[in-house]
Amino acid sequence: MTAWDAIVIGAGPAGIGGGSVLAENGARVLVVDEAPGPGGQIWRGIETVPDSRALLLGPDYLAGKAEAARLRASGAHLAFETSVWRAEPDGTVWLRDNEGIRQEQARHLLIATGAMERPVPRPGWTLPGVTTIGGLQILLKREGLLPDGELVLIGTGPLFYLYAAQCLAAGKRDLTLLDTAANGALFAALPSLPAALTGRGPAYLAKGLKLLWKLRRAGIRFHACPQDLRIERDADGLRVRFRRNGALHSLYASHVGLHEGVIPETHMVRSMGCHMDWSREGAAFHPRRDNRLQSSIERVFVAGDAGGIGGATVALLEGRLAALSILEELGRSVDPLLRETTRRTRRAHLSARPLLDALYRPQDALLSPADEVVACRCEEVTCGEIRAALMADSAGPNQVKAFLRCGMGPCQGRTCGMTLTSLAAASRNLTMEEAGYLTVRPPLRPVTLGEIADLY
Repeated sequence: MTAWDAIVIGAGPAGIGGGSVLAENGARVLVVDEAPGPGGQIWRGIETVPDSRALLLGPDYLAGKAEAARLRASGAHLAFETSVWRAEPDGTVWLRDNEGIRQEQARHLLIATGAMERPVPRPGWTLPGVTTIGGLQILLKREGLLPDGELVLIGTGPLFYLYAAQCLAAGKRDLTLLDTAANGALFAALPSLPAALTGRGPAYLAKGLKLLWKLRRAGIRFHACPQDLRIERDADGLRVRFRRNGALHSLYASHVGLHEGVIPETHMVRSMGCHMDWSREGAAFHPRRDNRLQSSIERVFVAGDAGGIGGATVALLEGRLAALSILEELGRSVDPLLRETTRRTRRAHLSARPLLDALYRPQDALLSPADEVVACRCEEVTCGEIRAALMADSAGPNQVKAFLRCGMGPCQGRTCGMTLTSLAAASRNLTMEEAGYLTVRPPLRPVTLGEIADLY
């Protein structure tokens, strides 16, 4: 077991930024990721992607190539195809790779586990042929694959439109978009517009408007504010039914993609006991961080989308900022001008975030689905069953988990956890923080008893 100065968990933009800066300044660094190479979800496969596919994915994706090369050259020790199944506040990290499980120790941890797609529990979301847009984009990045036949995308947010534009660039036009953003979201977002016109905000807004213009010019079919939306399956395939302006609509689809934004992936920080705060703007839980990006646990830092959604550039900058903080803790000299410049650049890139959060905030109905909707896909528990358990004096998510096994499946509550909390909050007229969340315990990834026994 090596005594590392820092272990960086995750090799997306934040992990790349942090690992590079730490290693370049002489720290002994281990960077761990489950993927076969650096990039995370945003820059997935950046080192091996064919040029033709990279052009479809755009310049923001290609920006990861230089950063991945910098990490490779930094001197950091890289452990790919390696999962972290337990992390402890004292810096102990338990890993699993193709040789088994092992333990590593670090003076500091940098958690850069990124984001996950917000679960989209709505009628029909568990049917064959229905997946998330993030999953569809992974197929495009990794294999260059697009769904055959009519594709209906349901949801909202930057990735919703980005993937639609990537489909269009790849020549796919049998595409229909159903934007689920709330009616009046634009007016609700207007107070955030002045701030969004500062810093790097105009560049982000211009990029989004350009995507919308491309889709409109291409004549892609579009419906805004669909109501009573449900997905069904018949002998011919999938049917997407909804109401708009009082009229009923029915669309045939070979495949359906769902997306309602992304939220921080918090299972690891929760398992360590980091304090969590509810963000009303982002409709998600965030780990509490100070201005040095240190969590509520000493020596544990959180950077990138794992601490709050900001996108690839913000994640890269936060990884560097967290690395500078760790270097200070290690007694290394840090240029204060570099740190202030990095912070200022980060603020500039975040200037449009409040506007985007207001524009694409999920509707309340998504956070509190109808009784018939499956909340826990692993154990096939419906929202109605959860409500009944809550009304029968279950105190909260953990008691529902004990009664119904909701959250005990392979995803360990990643899919149903938010729905459990929102149903508990609505049923008992509590805030999301008061309602609480599932207690997360290791192992965070599957390990066998035999592998654990081999350690002793």
